[in-house]
Amino acid sequence: MTDLETRAAPARAGALRRGGPALLGYAAVRALGLIALALWSAAHDKSAYTLLTARWDALWYTRVAELGYGYEVRMPNGDVHSNLAFFPLLPWLERLAAAVSRLSYADGGFVVSLFASLAAAWGIFAVADRVYGRRAGVCAVLLWAVLPVGIVQSMAYSESLFTALAAWSLYAVLTGRWVTAGTLALLAGLTRPVGLAVVAAVWTAAIASFVRDRDTTAPHGMHEEAHAPGGAARRVLGMLLAPLGAAGYVLWVGHRTGKGPLGYLDVQAGWRNGFDGGYAFARFVAEKFTSFPSALAGAGLVLGVALVVWLYVVCVRQGQPLPLLVYAGVVTALALCASSYFGSKPRLLLPAFPLLLPLARALARLRTRRSALVVGSVAALSAVYGAFWLNGSGPP
Repeated sequence: MTDLETRAAPARAGALRRGGPALLGYAAVRALGLIALALWSAAHDKSAYTLLTARWDALWYTRVAELGYGYEVRMPNGDVHSNLAFFPLLPWLERLAAAVSRLSYADGGFVVSLFASLAAAWGIFAVADRVYGRRAGVCAVLLWAVLPVGIVQSMAYSESLFTALAAWSLYAVLTGRWVTAGTLALLAGLTRPVGLAVVAAVWTAAIASFVRDRDTTAPHGMHEEAHAPGGAARRVLGMLLAPLGAAGYVLWVGHRTGKGPLGYLDVQAGWRNGFDGGYAFARFVAEKFTSFPSALAGAGLVLGVALVVWLYVVCVRQGQPLPLLVYAGVVTALALCASSYFGSKPRLLLPAFPLLLPLARALARLRTRRSALVVGSVAALSAVYGAFWLNGSGPP
């Protein structure tokens, strides 16, 4: 074993010990959610495991893993739902899991999401710990776990995988590991369209680092390695790697459909999905106020959007590092300004974990007993809501 390896192993062990409480707390919250889902599903003669692995988008991912691309469904209104809308990394991992084990593709998706959710929790802790300290890091992970749609983290969906790649890419940026950051951004770009947010964060941070090269101190939240000898070349390489995943897949879809670089937008149009600056979502919310019962839902949506915007403003005021602000801003904009699937907005915001850091800082200032009571109460409500949600309309 080399000297580098002997030094790296204790460092990894120390990092895992430091993040251990956050990971244990996360696992406990997710276990509570799964138990609630199992009990609720059994009471309604449904399979909790089927809800997690073989419904909605999970079915589309397993079909890509099993059949490859080219499957599509023509809807009664003429819309064409093509599986080209789904990015390939999760299906690739499902196929790999099936190849090295006796798991089905659906089982593989569940296992991938299980481990990816733990990796995401660890990455969120690493980012928050570096910026605000260990206690805030633990609180950030627990807050991410108890989100109302947190059950999605345990589904055979791509949110957990994407969040893990995004969080560790951002951590790599904060610690000046540009090639690692670019590689993880590349993989994030192969996972979801919102991988563009990770690319934007890497590029913005790298450009800002170039601008600050004349300074003798590292930028706020950035590691001194960013300015070490050879740092410029690594930054450039990281920037070049970052967009290759998303760009490569989009260009491949354009070639496959014969519609050029904008072919992926046509695929999304078949799902009636796109980016309209939030006009369709605003109209959807406004229509809720046409009658009294639905007006309550409309008021809830307005309050939810206001809360998200307020949290982002607080993030800016608290001086979060630039890559976190860029990443959270792009994720939020893409989620709120998409022109369809309005019920998916909370799920699409799931990867925007930097928005939780102001709340994590506030929670970290409470005494341990009080913060545990807050998290425990919210975790119980989240578990019940997740079970109710998946047994009802569920995520599209």
